[in-house]
Amino acid sequence: MTTILVVDDQPITLRVLGLTLRNEGYDIVTAEDGLEALSRLDETPVDLVLLDIAMPRLDGITLLRTLRASERHAALPVIMLTANGQDSVRKAALAAGADGFLTKPTSSRELIETVGRFVYACT
Repeated sequence: MTTILVVDDQPITLRVLGLTLRNEGYDIVTAEDGLEALSRLDETPVDLVLLDIAMPRLDGITLLRTLRASERHAALPVIMLTANGQDSVRKAALAAGADGFLTKPTSSRELIETVGRFVYACT
């Protein structure tokens, strides 16, 4: 079964994303910030990361750069998720190594389709 790490500092967003993806048959691991995400990645192998950008302690862009610099996680697909849909934010995320980008709020359909593309590509 495919496991997805969902990282967002808003508990309601974690619940909604988690429920939506669980309903599609994915196993979900959650973290409320980048530091917690690093701990989760040490504990649990995941197939994809859905990562918010603006978070306390360790933001999504910094976490993404850390993952890309890590031999263990460099190839892990990462989809950035943010409420800031400005083109400069999208470009920064892609330059840091993001594989995909979604703007919040995103529809369940768009989320499922985007995640599905990356999961399918990895299998």
